[in-house]
Amino acid sequence: MADFPRTEIDGLSVSRMVIGTNWFLGYSHTSLAKDSFIRETMSARRIADILEVFLKEGVDTIIGLMTEAHMLEAVKDAEDRVGRRIVRIGTPALDISDHPHADSNTAGILDQQAEAGTAICMPHQSTTDVLVDRLSRQIRRMDTYCSMIRERGMIPGLSTHMPESILYADDAGLDVQTYVQIYNAAGFMMQLEVDWVQRIISGAKKPVLTIKPMAAGRLIPLVGLAFSWATIRDQDMVAVGTMTADEAREAIEISRSQLERRISAVELQHTRSKATVMPA
Repeated sequence: MADFPRTEIDGLSVSRMVIGTNWFLGYSHTSLAKDSFIRETMSARRIADILEVFLKEGVDTIIGLMTEAHMLEAVKDAEDRVGRRIVRIGTPALDISDHPHADSNTAGILDQQAEAGTAICMPHQSTTDVLVDRLSRQIRRMDTYCSMIRERGMIPGLSTHMPESILYADDAGLDVQTYVQIYNAAGFMMQLEVDWVQRIISGAKKPVLTIKPMAAGRLIPLVGLAFSWATIRDQDMVAVGTMTADEAREAIEISRSQLERRISAVELQHTRSKATVMPA
């Protein structure tokens, strides 16, 4: 099987499907009980089993909290199994407080990212969106943080839930080489209507990594993935989170089928209510 389609971020080759980590780390956007179930279930070995599926299909890029100990263990395990390196996209929360040691704290956070092998560093939404000034149409301090990221050999990006962040970063000419933006057919967690966000993504000067394509489980994979792949540009990406190796295989096959404009080979669910439409 050929590698999954690829794009480039500041000259770095990445897969257009990106491995999401919310379903590894326990961020379900459903309930505390669901979060707890995920954290109790997802061991480093189980995560590595899923990463192995992605890597063998050429999906070699991952995004999330890449400094978590069990994530680092899982990534290293999967890399050793397949003999292929995973491109790490880190989304750290920086210290943006007025504390006297804030800058040194942020430097330490970024040092940790670099030491963990992060290739692309995208300050998390909890950092970026607090700094967005809608009145002056700027992202305060982001130029400083981008410089700090560059100094550590990483590519700067930003993660946001606010579509205007893309516009402000582009207009200011910030050294931001890619963006994370929520984008799904349900409008889940999106701050503007889907058509507005789609228009902003289509006009972005740098590749956009869209997240939550299946609205954290509220859309079935075919619906969520078909919409995302059909409405983004060839240079843009989709982050996909899964909890099992089989789910990873399904997401990859559905995505390939949509990009190739064919019916997927994924076997559908068998339930009693579908007896009348099953082959005789």
